[in-house]
Amino acid sequence: MYADPPAPRPKGANESPPASPGGADGLQHPWKWNPDYQKLIDAWEELLPRLDTLTTTLDKAYSRARSPQTWDAAVGERYVEDIREWRRRLALYRLSVLTALSDKAERMPRWVRTTDVPQPFW
Repeated sequence: MYADPPAPRPKGANESPPASPGGADGLQHPWKWNPDYQKLIDAWEELLPRLDTLTTTLDKAYSRARSPQTWDAAVGERYVEDIREWRRRLALYRLSVLTALSDKAERMPRWVRTTDVPQPFW
């Protein structure tokens, strides 16, 4: 129905942080892998198999419900339409959740600078 958006890219085995030309204070600050970006990767990897399981289960129920051996009454078509609507809503939910994760990962830096500057009290 819909194509999944691109997944957040996990850290490669040989991937290194970007070169650091120096900060505004004239000192070089080391880079570290962004923990918030890693949370997006973890959420994607946890969510995708669950959505696939739900989709497979609804597809199975839909194919069985469409079979003429399943229903011998006219009311059966109503149940088939309900399952069709559930499949459509699940596809839209999947698209919206995965797109939100993908968009957030696209805007978020993969590497962040570490600084020795204390954080202000909020």
